Amino acid sequence: MEDFLRMVLEERRRDAAAAAAREPLEALQARVAKPAGRCSLFERLQRVSESEACIVAEIKRASPSAGLLRAACDPARIAGVYEQAGAGGVSVVTEPRHFQGQAADVAAARAATALPILRKDFYSVPYQIYETAALGADVVLLIAACLDFSQLRDLYIVAQAIGLEVVVEVHTADELEMVLPLANAVIGVNSRNLRTMKTDLNITRELSRMIPPGRLAMAESGIHTRRDVKELRELGYRGFLIGEALMRSANPGLLLRMLLGHTPQPRRTA
Repeated sequence: MEDFLRMVLEERRRDAAAAAAREPLEALQARVAKPAGRCSLFERLQRVSESEACIVAEIKRASPSAGLLRAACDPARIAGVYEQAGAGGVSVVTEPRHFQGQAADVAAARAATALPILRKDFYSVPYQIYETAALGADVVLLIAACLDFSQLRDLYIVAQAIGLEVVVEVHTADELEMVLPLANAVIGVNSRNLRTMKTDLNITRELSRMIPPGRLAMAESGIHTRRDVKELRELGYRGFLIGEALMRSANPGLLLRMLLGHTPQPRRTA
């Protein structure tokens, strides 16, 4: 798994090149030249009170570490369930080989919900950013482990220019320090090491101390219970990107409400 990131990045670069052969970059840029009205994840995170949490609920069919998560996956239906259960946003994984995602999943989710949509993929070239805007997403997630600062900054600038919000994902103290200059990006701290696929929630706990006060931050991976959400909220995380627990659940709407602390109250008896 050590070369997983390098392999997936190269695969997705080839996919972007193939897409550009079908629709050149200039044509794609023209389609998104005028930013459409987008849903803001940032605003939702900013409005979260100390006793609340903003959960970005993920649509993900499979993962390299967990295998198949949900055999029957209807992105539109799941997005609707998430919205009804109180999600603050929807994340859609579109990487096709290892996560079994599809670009069309973004469009399906967009048609089904008014929530902000984050397209989660392995970005390394500007074409992917423009493609994300054309699909109707509102937010891109850039992975610091995949890119140097110059690459991150360039993709961040492109995203901002066409009206997309940015989450920059980190896993180490060095990565966090590197991305702090990207002032309008949400800091996403992933407890999963994408090189080994091992998850350690202590990473999220430790890095919380390095995030400047007032900077919007989101915890990713390894979050399974209401207790996890409450603990990390107390450490300053306003957002929580949760995928595997929800996608494995027989009732993702109920689990999401439980994670938010919105469990049904027992009926009183006479």
